[in-house]
Amino acid sequence: MTTLKAGDKAPNFSALDQDGNTITLDQYKGKKLVVFFYPKASTPGCTAEACNLKDNYHTFQAQGYEILGVSADSAKRQQNFKNKFELPYPLLADEDKKVIEAFGVWGPKKFMGREYDGIHRTTFVIDEKGIISEIILKVKTKDHSAQIL
Repeated sequence: MTTLKAGDKAPNFSALDQDGNTITLDQYKGKKLVVFFYPKASTPGCTAEACNLKDNYHTFQAQGYEILGVSADSAKRQQNFKNKFELPYPLLADEDKKVIEAFGVWGPKKFMGREYDGIHRTTFVIDEKGIISEIILKVKTKDHSAQIL
């Protein structure tokens, strides 16, 4: 779905997290960053993915990675998701879809024979210089960390 590819500069963004803090790409300069886009907080697949990343968070940190989750959910829903599952990383409440569209992960989807527009579950691995080093389109929600590390 996304037109971005490995080697491209990651789109600069600014959005609010679950607590109303402004998060920008620039804040992660000099660090490796995993940005994972997911369709909806607290749904089974998204919970499995977020918790798999949480369970391996220390390994990510040991290897110099920060993690950032993004969906079009409200800040309140993101906050509930983060608190309920004790997620150690920020979740962007991208209700206006500016970050989602900048990364090109919004578009037509099919589910149970129904077509609609939504977020394509996609993960971007961004290096210390803000360059996309990897894009994971076929996310394995229960074992996503292994796809990244």
